[in-house]
Amino acid sequence: IIYSKITEIFCFVDEFCKEYDQIVENHLLGNPSKRPPIMSRSEVITISIIFQLSGFRTFKHFYQYYVKVHMKDDFPQTVSYNRFTELMQANLMPMALFLKTCCPGQCTGISFVDSTPIRVCKNKRIKRNKGFDGIATTGKSTMGWFHGFKLHIIINDKGEIINFSITQANVDDREPLKDKSSLKHIYGKLFADKGYIGKELMQALFVDGVHLI
Repeated sequence: IIYSKITEIFCFVDEFCKEYDQIVENHLLGNPSKRPPIMSRSEVITISIIFQLSGFRTFKHFYQYYVKVHMKDDFPQTVSYNRFTELMQANLMPMALFLKTCCPGQCTGISFVDSTPIRVCKNKRIKRNKGFDGIATTGKSTMGWFHGFKLHIIINDKGEIINFSITQANVDDREPLKDKSSLKHIYGKLFADKGYIGKELMQALFVDGVHLI
């Protein structure tokens, strides 16, 4: 990973986090913690992003054997892996907002849409699972039944994410496309698999300048 690229990403993320903190702190309930975390919000989000550029297959190996060993100059105060996963969960909202507002790609007239399951547990543990109780649902994908959520992504022909949304697992793949805000900057041809076939949807998108294929 090129050092200048890491610096560029961190500076970009840090500017966003400063604005985010200014807005959020005015709406927090209760008193903020007097003991701030060792690693800043900007560092946590930056490491989560550069993992996608690292080539590592698992985040655990990336953090333990690359970040903590070879990136000490960039991140001098690292925490344990378990603690870092907690910080990732705590910063999920600002990271999602950052990706949604600051990092979308540009539509080129050729786009692709698809969904992928986000499992919160194995199928054998669905009845005993307490994580996301009352929120997560059971749905079916091309890989079979799963319990959790669906991630819907629209990318351009360069592989850049134009837009994304997260729904419950039992939501039809076509539903997010019915929301005009998800296709606000989409035009031209939109390629999808059989799960998106629907006469009404195709006609509605065609009126808005999108040809669903």
